[in-house]
Amino acid sequence: MIDVHAFCAALPGAVLTSPFGEETAVYKVGGKIFALTQHGLPRTVNLKAEPEEVTRLVDTYDCVIRGYHMSKKHWITVELAGELPAGLLEELIEDSYDLIVDRLPARDRP
Repeated sequence: MIDVHAFCAALPGAVLTSPFGEETAVYKVGGKIFALTQHGLPRTVNLKAEPEEVTRLVDTYDCVIRGYHMSKKHWITVELAGELPAGLLEELIEDSYDLIVDRLPARDRP
């Protein structure tokens, strides 16, 4: 499994914040959240996704559920100990990041 923290932090313009306390790592781009996870060794990661993709992922993978404490329509929670095809977690993180960046004003895009 990938290092979620390193992967998120390496994306252009990504910033690590902790607005919900010391336990929660919140990755933002342009001031908007694209990933939430636990500091240290994370067990899950919350990611943004298109509504139809949310449904498809939840229906396909046991380790993907609708976003915990997030909009169930636009967010997923991925259990990192679960079985995902190689490269899918990276793709989901990049997709979440891209969804945020695409909606930022051009002046705020990395």
